[in-house]
Amino acid sequence: MSSKNDKEEIAKEGLDNKNVDSEGFLRRLSDWSEDVAQELANQDGIKLSEEHWEVINVIRAYYAQYKISPITRTLVKVLKRELGDKVSSVYLMQLFSSKPAKLVSKIAGLPKPSNCD
Repeated sequence: MSSKNDKEEIAKEGLDNKNVDSEGFLRRLSDWSEDVAQELANQDGIKLSEEHWEVINVIRAYYAQYKISPITRTLVKVLKRELGDKVSSVYLMQLFSSKPAKLVSKIAGLPKPSNCD
């Protein structure tokens, strides 16, 4: 299990191959923190806004309950239930690019969804 010092070190020194896999997903879910999320987002040119954090928090709660990263269709359904009708696949693509389920899972410190290449 990662300690607070491990997370602080990652946030301070950045991510490297010991912390992330070849696609940039965290190797250990316990390494995640908000600072680490921002570093992961920075690598994809994203500055996290309140809207990003809403999505990240919902997907992390979903993962905590079901132990799976949702595919895009499920992600949209869950987000609509939690955040309302503003959520659509287009909304997610505006926030997280053309592969929102994959990118939001990565930034949220979760495993890559099973249907993502």
